[in-house]
Amino acid sequence: MGRTSKAAAAPDKGKPPTHAAVTIPPPNMQVASFRIRGTTRYVQNKFSEEARQQIEDKQKAGETAKKGVKRKPKDFARCYEQSMYRMKDGSRGIPASCFRNAMISACRIVGFTMTRAKLALTILPDGYDQEEGVPLVSFTKGDPVMTVDPVQNATGVCDLRVRGKWEPGWEAVVRIRYDADMFALVDIANLLHRAGLQVGVGAGRNDSKNSNGQGWGEFELVEEEP
Repeated sequence: MGRTSKAAAAPDKGKPPTHAAVTIPPPNMQVASFRIRGTTRYVQNKFSEEARQQIEDKQKAGETAKKGVKRKPKDFARCYEQSMYRMKDGSRGIPASCFRNAMISACRIVGFTMTRAKLALTILPDGYDQEEGVPLVSFTKGDPVMTVDPVQNATGVCDLRVRGKWEPGWEAVVRIRYDADMFALVDIANLLHRAGLQVGVGAGRNDSKNSNGQGWGEFELVEEEP
């Protein structure tokens, strides 16, 4: 029985390689708007420009930065203003990422893969923070007031945190761009509703990484009047 030569077994280099046919459909992106109403207080805790500057000054000082440096008196009014996001026109807003993160987190409740949801959901902003350029969703109802809450820092030291809060009843319109090949409109509505009732947004939310949450930042969907 003869042997097959290497030359005979080698593929024909003159033929182009064959490829499996791949059909990629065009993106089927849709946009839906939902009016939401806060059922609990919403507390904002923006990392202030003053705090950033203090960290920068400390790092620039290097070895000269020692304990015993006199601390400036806390300006509660200034801390309050710097705790909130503000657009160029002066209006307040909620970071758009809060709603996106809440919806992605809510996927765990219903067994949908979070990594897939990251590719399918985008919150369309109404504007951007005048200092950091953070995409924001505008408040359509509600004004902030100052809240001073006792907190425990990472070092275990107790402190007073000055922040802006919106009492229950605050409202906003959340515009969501979603992949309609992955989610139906009713899926988006239910996922946002779950995010509002079970996850929350802002400081003290149920899904807080630093604590068990305080039930803040919860919201519900509001049906538009005909």
